[in-house]
Amino acid sequence: MEYTFYAKGHKNVTSAHRSTFEVTMDKEIGIRADCIVGVSSKIKLVDLPPELREAIKDENTRIKVQLKTENAKDEIKGYGHPELTLDHPTDMVCRKSEFKCSRTLMIKSNKAAIDLKRELVEDLKEGKDLKVTILVE
Repeated sequence: MEYTFYAKGHKNVTSAHRSTFEVTMDKEIGIRADCIVGVSSKIKLVDLPPELREAIKDENTRIKVQLKTENAKDEIKGYGHPELTLDHPTDMVCRKSEFKCSRTLMIKSNKAAIDLKRELVEDLKEGKDLKVTILVE
């Protein structure tokens, strides 16, 4: 199962966070928002299709998130969990840890913001379009 949506980069993207990365519906971010890699997302967690939401709520589900700009692409892998509520109104967070809250899309991620390809981060700093694809196995 695959679902794609779009966001944008922002001049304040630093991609320096060591345990998470985030895509948000917010249009503006400050320089301290070091986990946010995409703003102005067109969707929120509750907008994900019901079958995708169900799959994410299974701890055996492997999740891939692909981030793509005009010059770069990266793929992040993690897992779902039954305790993921997927109901935050603006934010979507992928975590290296097992912390779960309304903002969490996946846990046990193999990458955080700091681990993303630098070409991707440079595009995002320039405000380029970001294509986000969520795949579940």
